[in-house]
Order: sequence, then structure tokens, then C-alpha cells
Amino acid sequence: MRYALCPMLLGPMPDARCPTLPHLSEKGYNLAENWIVSANLAKELLSGGATLLDAREPLLKWFCRLPPAIPVTWQQFACSDFPHQGKILEDDTILTEKLQALGICQDQPVIVIADSAKGWGEDGRIVWMLRTLGHEKAVFVDGGYRAFVKAGIDRTKRTNHPSQPGDFIVSRRSNWAINRDDLKAILGNANLAVIDAREPREYAGKTPYGETRGGHIPGAVHLYYKELMDKQGKLLEREEIVAMLQQKGVSQSTEIVSYCTGGIRSAWLTCVLTNLGFNAKNYAGSMWEWSAAPADSYPLEKKPRAR
Repeated sequence: MRYALCPMLLGPMPDARCPTLPHLSEKGYNLAENWIVSANLAKELLSGGATLLDAREPLLKWFCRLPPAIPVTWQQFACSDFPHQGKILEDDTILTEKLQALGICQDQPVIVIADSAKGWGEDGRIVWMLRTLGHEKAVFVDGGYRAFVKAGIDRTKRTNHPSQPGDFIVSRRSNWAINRDDLKAILGNANLAVIDAREPREYAGKTPYGETRGGHIPGAVHLYYKELMDKQGKLLEREEIVAMLQQKGVSQSTEIVSYCTGGIRSAWLTCVLTNLGFNAKNYAGSMWEWSAAPADSYPLEKKPRAR
């Protein structure tokens, strides 16, 4: 059994513009507390009226569509100006309009899929964003697209569009996000772990994705996010992930801030850590923003931190 994944059958949905799930019992699956679901549970949620978002690369969506998935990209909801393009748009009215246009409803689950094995954690980015904007039932599928198809979701060649607008209204939460200056202010705190979710070469100082300067945030430990999944994109057992974190000095009581290049891979990592019960935040500005700031105020290290 994989960690924190619990099968549950849902009853019929009420007939409404934005149907809501029946309240879950204490023995049921609490979507507010769980950010990741198995493909089988996602299939049940979908049959009960959940909204399905496909966050894969546009080319993959074109050739391997899923009914009734709505195509999305994380860039639709992010700033467009360098070096802030990893940050969520600041205008809540615009975000609300964009999400309602996708059919997102306040009390209706949202399932996000991506290519877990070959992607960049786009599903985690969308889920982290939705949770940060106040949606309490946004989840992504363990194993992503492959697991979803294996669970019995048929592919299609049709283009999918929302059948009707949603009613979701943005109400931001601070629980899972941190900005640059707040992160800078707490660097060095004894109970803080800063995790660099990028590739080892990036952590060591390479700049393959447009960073202004190379290196890592002072004191950051390295944990490439794909180390937490197998070759098929399925998450490792809970015990394995917790052991990895403990080796890096991260315990259940540690405050965690993750970053990458533009807050995508680190958003995925934040979802996984939150799902495990850790106190985790994503620094969405990440290296694009930090490395573009003055080096004397926002320094970077290139020497690996001993662990």
C-alpha cells in the first residue's frame, strides 16, 4: 500500500450547477487533508462530478487527450515579467475569472494530472496554487497520466471545454507559500530547512533554465524532487520518503521551505510534504527571482552543504 492513499466509493451527486460531495465520515477520505489520491480514487471522484484538469505539455494533450479533461498550464496563472514569472498573479479578480472559466467550483473536487515520470511537477504546481488560493479539494493523481489510463480512463481525440462556468472565488491562504523577503528574514533559524528541489547540476551552480546567477540559497540542502518517485512516476513509500528527509536533518517538527527555478518542482514537493503532514511552504519566486536580485543582499552558495 502506498502512503496516504485510501480508496473510497462516493455516492451520487446532487443535480446542481456546482455539485458538492457528501460529507465524508471520520473513516472516509478527507480531501481537505489529503492532496494526493490514487488513480482509482480519482476515477471515483470523476464519476461523482469532479473537475479534471490536464496540466501536461501541450503536445501530449493534443495526441493523448482524456475525457473530460480541461487543458491548463501553470503559466496561465503566473506573472509574465522576468524575473517574477514563477509567482502567482497578484490580481485575485483576474484569477477568479480564469478559474471560473475552467469550470472550477468552490465545493467540487479538482483532479489534476500530468506526466509524473517525464514532466516537471506541473500537477503539483496547479494543486499547490489552488490550495493557496483557497480551494480545499484540489488533488493530483499518484502516478499521473499513466496511472490514470491504467485505471480505466479512456483516451479520446476530442477537444474538451468546460460545460459551464464555475463559482470558485479566490481566498488566499498563507499556509503553504512564502515570499522572497520573508524567506530571507528567517534564513539561519535553527528549526528551518530550506530544500533545493532542482537537479544536482543546478544546485552546484549551473544555470540551464535562465537563472541570472548560479548556486543555491545559503544553507539549503539538496533533494531533487524526482528522487521521491519511481521510474513510473509513482511515489515511494512513506517510510522511504521520511527516511530521506531525516538524513537531511528534516523532521516532522521542522519548518520547510522548498524552491527550484520557478516554483514548479518545489510546488510539487510542497504538496508531497504537506500530504505527509510536514509544515511545508513553496517559494514560488525561486531562483529566477532570487538570483536576479542584488548579490550582496541575496547571496548564493556553490559549495555543497555537508549532510
